[in-house]
Amino acid sequence: MSRVVVAGSGIAGLVAALRASTRHEVTLLTKAAIAEANTRYAQGGIAAALFPDDSAQAHVADTLRAGAGLNVREAVEALCGDGPQRVRELIALGVAFDRDGDGLARGLEAAHSSARVLHAGGDATGAEIERALVAAVRTSSIRIVEGAFLLDVSVEDGAAAGVAVRLADGTETAIAADAVILATGGWGQLYSHTTNPAVATGDGMAAAWRAGAALADLEFTQFHPTALAIPGSFLVSEAVRGEGAVLRNARGERFMLDVHPDAELAPRDVVARGIAVEMAAQGGRPVVLDATALGADFLARRFPTLGAACRAAGLDWSREPVPVTPAAHYAMGGVATDVHGRTTLPGLFAVGEVACTGAHGANRLASNSLLEGLVFAHRAVDVLGEPWPDAPAWLDEPAVGLGAPAAEAPGDAAAFDRERLQSVLWTAAGVHRDRSGLRAAAAELAGMAMPAPGEDANLLQLGRLVVAAALAREESRGAHFRSDFPLPADGPAHHTVLAAPAPVPTSTEVTVPC
Repeated sequence: MSRVVVAGSGIAGLVAALRASTRHEVTLLTKAAIAEANTRYAQGGIAAALFPDDSAQAHVADTLRAGAGLNVREAVEALCGDGPQRVRELIALGVAFDRDGDGLARGLEAAHSSARVLHAGGDATGAEIERALVAAVRTSSIRIVEGAFLLDVSVEDGAAAGVAVRLADGTETAIAADAVILATGGWGQLYSHTTNPAVATGDGMAAAWRAGAALADLEFTQFHPTALAIPGSFLVSEAVRGEGAVLRNARGERFMLDVHPDAELAPRDVVARGIAVEMAAQGGRPVVLDATALGADFLARRFPTLGAACRAAGLDWSREPVPVTPAAHYAMGGVATDVHGRTTLPGLFAVGEVACTGAHGANRLASNSLLEGLVFAHRAVDVLGEPWPDAPAWLDEPAVGLGAPAAEAPGDAAAFDRERLQSVLWTAAGVHRDRSGLRAAAAELAGMAMPAPGEDANLLQLGRLVVAAALAREESRGAHFRSDFPLPADGPAHHTVLAAPAPVPTSTEVTVPC
């Protein structure tokens, strides 16, 4: 029986741990409470071709269209092909998706050609999935360590050999393992406006980078078009627009009708940019989302979580439109993997938002994120113990390779400031980008002193890498928009591959206490 360490407790980490525990000795690490993960906050649902009028092929076509030519087709086919069976397994595990008179209820979201999005509790899909998976994990043989911060992936003889962690009491220790599965989520806290919880600081990506694994496509952050324009940036699900809500400017006009044929249901990058342009034209004032035509009873039944958030902010969205703004939502880039979650470092897997399988391309199709964590967690566990293959072909050609950005000059660095970092990323590497802004951001981030190991260090390291990748991509594609290069480049789309530094060998002789 081999030893497997899973870092992260969202859908990807919990599913990987559960599946691996049937054949392996599994330790599940989470830096907060086990239920505190991005999955818990997912509102809209999970997409899968489960219905007679739909097909995996149609789901593939929609995902490719949204991805703006950068998807890895093999990953997309795995995502959409495996999805229906994996969702059925969630149902068997006890996930209570909403139902209507004909069986499972389903919704339509932006850029989908069919209504295929399952939801639970109206707009509490992630919370219901997290509930069921946490319950299953707690009754399994899995060793759970809460309050365990991932410091680094340990490397011995060119392979992952465990992890170094900081426990809740401040002590640091190491856990030896035959395989490490990163499921630590994304980097939403890089930005001053984000729908992500406070734990989303890119810890797994930064640890994988330091261990020598390649990262890819870090310039692609998806900005959700509609977060409430109030402190906390509470997400207003895509499903609200899918049910018929519309965006209006200060004059009450539906401006998205002039932006894209699908108006409010255009791909997320198109809607986010459309809102940003309209906000600029209004002197920075938010646009509004008008759901009043849906009626108070329907809104209360379909979107109870959103209704509660509006009331807490003193808003009644059944009677008046609510102010919204784009916010950082999802990282399409991450630790580069094949279709089984294998990274370029033997023994190290990455699944869920921490990974870049290429399935999302340059822009994630709505409600494919929970599905990605679910599908690739299964696929990673299925190949545990098998010989490690060469790096996936999509990392070769066409690709642009980058080295590490220059670090700050010794003794000449400014003190790190997280709020300043977030402001720099939002301004220079947000919805709109250009060379001058990105170069200024790179210089300012290089001038920040690297903090002690922890969240701030990970954010600064990733911030530098995101800016470097955005500077290298001199075109506009999907979620990456350069006003100085407003069109896609000629020729085939390329990936941005960040060549990792040589890892520092570390020891894994100590094991964490139960």
